[in-house]
Amino acid sequence: MKVSILDDYHDTLRTLDCFKKLNGQTVEIWNDHVQDVDALAKRLKDTEALVLIRERTQIRAPLLERLPKLKLISQRSVYPHIDIDACTRLGIVVSSNMHAGAPSYAAAELTWGLVLAAMRQIPQQMAALKAGTWQIGVGHTLRGKTLGIYGYGRIGSVVAGYGNAFGMKVLVWAREASLARAQADGYAAAKSKEAFFEECDVISLHMRLVDATRGIVKATDLARMKPTALVVNTSRAPLIEADALVNALRARRPGMAAVDVFEQEPVLGARHPLLGLDNVVSTPHIGYVTRDEYETQFGDIFDQIVAYEAGKPIHVVNPDVLTSKNKRG
Repeated sequence: MKVSILDDYHDTLRTLDCFKKLNGQTVEIWNDHVQDVDALAKRLKDTEALVLIRERTQIRAPLLERLPKLKLISQRSVYPHIDIDACTRLGIVVSSNMHAGAPSYAAAELTWGLVLAAMRQIPQQMAALKAGTWQIGVGHTLRGKTLGIYGYGRIGSVVAGYGNAFGMKVLVWAREASLARAQADGYAAAKSKEAFFEECDVISLHMRLVDATRGIVKATDLARMKPTALVVNTSRAPLIEADALVNALRARRPGMAAVDVFEQEPVLGARHPLLGLDNVVSTPHIGYVTRDEYETQFGDIFDQIVAYEAGKPIHVVNPDVLTSKNKRG
């Protein structure tokens, strides 16, 4: 098969052990980011299997309709960037392992790194030291403070464990079933959403972005937080109501934020209001970007290609296409 891989920024995938799974395939890898439909249609005109790295490129009907040879899109995790209905209509299989039972320790570790960095002002202190200044402020100790976990799933539960190891009181707010799991693990549930935002010294968001969670954190929620509190988002930017975080940070309630995700990515030229605030620590969506995590993720993605070529597609998110007269291949 002709396999195309988009957005491999650092040309990493060909160096992974799991890349050997594509032996015998014709593979083309693109290292830049392109969203222009004409440019993508030209690049992918002969592609039979398309590999996506998370949600870096939008794959919508106007592009799909110009890719007559495309049979399979293989990726991992959620797929709001793919027009699934158009894929089904055009006979294109979409395979995406949802890895429900496998925590992303890489994302959890980055979350904790951001907590430490923000509470101790590590990036700001480093920048000041390099600029010739000695100590620019006083940070905050984590021990004895309250860590709020909003959404107790695969990653949230791991971050809760890190907080517990650091001597923090862990407080959880989530759906009823998730709250029950948190309590079974020995963590306290907040009395209400309002109390959750008022009481926590650090709040970390750990939810999938779906219609029910889009904008779930409101400006009124952030306004309840302490002036010394930190909000951390390594999940998805639209979990927070549009413009609410920037406005809240300017008002210093909460006093700090640490973010790994943005509404439109990639963010280039430092063109995002959060990047201009001195009370924000930010990273360019690197929660899952480790070699270990890539081996896990792309092992799955390449397995999906091998399975499709063998006539036994796996992790199909649009199963109707398998019995459609329009199915390609």
